[in-house]
Amino acid sequence: VQLVESGGGWVQPGGSLRLSCVASGFTFSNEVMNWVRQAPGKGLEWVSSILTTDEPTNYGRSVQGRFTQSRDNAKNTVILQMNNLQPEDTAVYYCARECTYNSGYQLTCTNRGQGTQVTVSS
Repeated sequence: VQLVESGGGWVQPGGSLRLSCVASGFTFSNEVMNWVRQAPGKGLEWVSSILTTDEPTNYGRSVQGRFTQSRDNAKNTVILQMNNLQPEDTAVYYCARECTYNSGYQLTCTNRGQGTQVTVSS
């Protein structure tokens, strides 16, 4: 399994970024694909999940209305469009599969990419 993210960077508050993730090594179209993030000194936080192009995408409360996830099964790609970014969105963003919460309510994922840094500051 390989997940490769790109598109991170620095942006001022209110700005936008578009993250991409190219997946390989598994049957992409059959699987829920997630975006998760990790801020400095904090655990993994779930951002969004998408099953198929016909299913509604689910979003974490902190990003609802600002972020949009989509997927292109022909290209094994998931996209995270992030608008109206705020300093609290600063984190390393990961494309991930098979994510769940353990008994300690910590988010864990079977596979994650190397991550892409998103920094929001003025």
